[in-house]
Amino acid sequence: MSETRDPRPRRRRPFRTAVGLLVLIAVIGYFAVQRYSNGGAGAPYCTATATASGSDGTVQRYEMTPEQAANAATIAAVGISKGLPDRAVTIALATAMQESALRNLDHGDRDSLGLFQQRPSQGWGTPEQIRDPVYSAGIFYDHLVDVPGYSRLPLTVAAQKVQRSGFPQAYAKHETDATVLTAAFGEGGTPATLSCSGPAPQPGNPDKVREELARAFGKDALTGSRDGAATGHKGSDRATETEVNLQLKRDGGAGEARRGRAMAHWAVARSQELGIARVSYDRSAWIAGSGRGQWQVKGGNGAKDGDGDPHNSGPDEVRIFIAR
Repeated sequence: MSETRDPRPRRRRPFRTAVGLLVLIAVIGYFAVQRYSNGGAGAPYCTATATASGSDGTVQRYEMTPEQAANAATIAAVGISKGLPDRAVTIALATAMQESALRNLDHGDRDSLGLFQQRPSQGWGTPEQIRDPVYSAGIFYDHLVDVPGYSRLPLTVAAQKVQRSGFPQAYAKHETDATVLTAAFGEGGTPATLSCSGPAPQPGNPDKVREELARAFGKDALTGSRDGAATGHKGSDRATETEVNLQLKRDGGAGEARRGRAMAHWAVARSQELGIARVSYDRSAWIAGSGRGQWQVKGGNGAKDGDGDPHNSGPDEVRIFIAR
């Protein structure tokens, strides 16, 4: 006996679509909770934010992992320590975005390694040197400044003259994001910042922080620095922290302000790795594990005692507090 087919069409696709959307919403919600839970102490991530130039005030963002943020901070720091313009930093960041996605790779095409996929066989250095972000960024800049008029060239042309890539046009797609990062790591003319969320870090080593600062920004970064114990900020579960206080040149102008902003954001980007609990600069403070990882601004000069109030810093100092 043959089976009789139901002539009515079955309408399962809308149901499946609805279920798929619900699953997607649930996944998005889960990650949102992970990011913003406990005031920003959820899954670590970093965001560079900059207001686009012009009258519309468009806010541009670039999100990344703490590893990517730390590498971007190093690239920017080395460029600033060499006294190079923002254009050089943007070219370097866009190049590293394309070559490694801002990750310090131990592999690549043929013998390519590191942030810029530099090749030992082509004279870029030893494998150990190339895997050092400070070295690899430094030698990239050294080659870049040898390009006549690099700052006036299209980004793809300038990057290609250094990299000799088989896909030179690929650098162009990263220019906007690289510009946002450049603004966050020190450019003074554009309102910009770098924020990192995540739990409070494990205890760090002040000597390691000082060492890494000197490597990225040069030994002058520690000139006049003052270190010592500090009272943990209100709400902290640690009674004390160790402070590394970086003194900037008074009335140093835009260049010194750029350096101060870069060092402050460098500390935020490397907070998880180096055990940095909070950072203060120019009456603004970033505190690990609170405020959704955002910088908090306070008017006035802050509290007189300084230790308990993380906002108590002026434009002539960067205060870095290491967890103990």
